[in-house]
Amino acid sequence: MNEPGTEGVLLDQETLRGRLDDAPEWLREHYRTFRESMLGERDGSPFPCYFGIEVEREGDLLYAACESTTDPAALLRLRDVLLEYLDTYEDHADRAPLAVFFRPPAGDRGEAHYHERLWHVLESLHVHDPEPWPDDIPTDPDTPRWEFCFGGEALFPTSRAPFYDDRKSRYSPVGLEITFQPRAVFEGLTADTEAGERARETIRDRMGEYDGVCPHADLGDWGAEGDREWKQYLFREDDDAAPDECPLSPTRDHPKAPEPLLEPGAWRRFAGDDGAGDRDDSLTAGLGDD
Repeated sequence: MNEPGTEGVLLDQETLRGRLDDAPEWLREHYRTFRESMLGERDGSPFPCYFGIEVEREGDLLYAACESTTDPAALLRLRDVLLEYLDTYEDHADRAPLAVFFRPPAGDRGEAHYHERLWHVLESLHVHDPEPWPDDIPTDPDTPRWEFCFGGEALFPTSRAPFYDDRKSRYSPVGLEITFQPRAVFEGLTADTEAGERARETIRDRMGEYDGVCPHADLGDWGAEGDREWKQYLFREDDDAAPDECPLSPTRDHPKAPEPLLEPGAWRRFAGDDGAGDRDDSLTAGLGDD
């Protein structure tokens, strides 16, 4: 943790804030607007997720910056950061999500762009996961107990993006932002517990006040019949711009990438000509680069 630099490394809050003066402008703006949304108010209403407020205020959050949503080297560096996070978050704090800020694309992009980029990032992580999909999690996203898995753990990746007009709790003015939370941190706070039900009611009430609109129709609870986890990763605003089915089709086949690409530091193989034969251009075909 806290290796030199600001991009492609796992950072605690003190280190990130100490390096912002030397960071790219997009990262400075990403973190500034993120912190303001967590700790500020909108029309007198605080941010809906009081867990998010607490971890940012107390300095328990961990952070990463990713230079691209499409470049293979950047996504492999993110893969390494996420693995390091899963190895260390329990020693950092009782509740320590990972907030990942992505360099924004050039020009204004619509909702469809961000749905596409989110699922491309998750697909890249799945394909280059050194661990198999957990046995106790189904691979079919169209089931109530499905959720994204990586590094042998079930994760809840919550995303924010610039295309939201009213739903400001999911608004990130700079670019795509994904906060990864291991399912383990929700122990005792699931929908089938009294504490979990109270937390959800409070967050939903605060969400209505903060956003000024009703909570999203896709907002649900993991494991509840009829709810689908994948729809909550990036709430749709325009049905025509959002996917009708989960774009990710996980499998238990393992490994899915050549062994050299599963090793830590594999991103270096894309610097120059080293390992050009291992490059999977299908992962970025048609996407262009940010």
